[in-house]
Amino acid sequence: MKKTLFYMLLMLVFVKVQAQKDFQGMAVYESKTQAPKMDGLRAGNRDITPEMQKTMEERMKTMLEKTFVLNFDKSTSTYKEEEKLDAPGQQNGGMRIMMNSFMGGGGTFYKDVKTKKYTVDKEFMGKEFLVIDSLPKFNWKLESETKQIGGYNCYKATAVREASKTDFRNFRPKNQDNKKDDAKKTTTEKTTNFEDSFEIPKEIVITAWYSPEIPINQGPENYWGLPGLILEINDGKTVILCSKIVLNAKDKVVIKAPAKGKEVTQKEYDETVIKKMEEFREMNRGRGANGGPPMIRQ
Repeated sequence: MKKTLFYMLLMLVFVKVQAQKDFQGMAVYESKTQAPKMDGLRAGNRDITPEMQKTMEERMKTMLEKTFVLNFDKSTSTYKEEEKLDAPGQQNGGMRIMMNSFMGGGGTFYKDVKTKKYTVDKEFMGKEFLVIDSLPKFNWKLESETKQIGGYNCYKATAVREASKTDFRNFRPKNQDNKKDDAKKTTTEKTTNFEDSFEIPKEIVITAWYSPEIPINQGPENYWGLPGLILEINDGKTVILCSKIVLNAKDKVVIKAPAKGKEVTQKEYDETVIKKMEEFREMNRGRGANGGPPMIRQ
């Protein structure tokens, strides 16, 4: 009798461990970023009509609406954009590829919350990079406020994080004080490109909604560190909202880190991107100073 009870308990433990080992899920996220106004483009180029400006803004809005799929188990996950075909008559493909690196897309983001490491493959200016680094540390403040997302009870958490200088979604229009300062510059300095109408804040406030009903330490992009799957992220400009969850599907997905590209740290990758952005900025300023058509004239 004792032996039978012992073997039954042993079998229950085995089943529980095996269930945890085989646990896997999939979450679909809709990401929407508030598109910047392009009034400055008309100020710098009179050939751009109001209709053209509206079309450009609509295309930008479309490019800033993305769908991602998060595949996860107890400790690892991959987060990848779901590719979409352009609608007939639209030619956003080339611009989307060019801007993907600045908007959090264009590769597979792999997280391992046990080792606290992440790997993401990125393509920038025709070169492939494999960014490998430590996951960011979030000092989450757990709130008592709750709401439901897709039938799951979620709790609110907030954190402050440093804004990435290579993520286009962090760009904010310059405030009036900064514009007044720009107005005091020389004519050559005032001839700038579109990017000079924006600035990047030092820090941004993140609001997350997580569900303890899915007790894993995961979330979209590089977000993690809460006692439940993060179903929504909001930083004031970008909202990432979970629209579908499937747990323990019959067909399992292989969750593994990407391996293609030149290995660099996040800092090294950011330095490469920033250097190229500065080269473009100087090139456009030079065109304006030599009488060529500037992208923006402030």
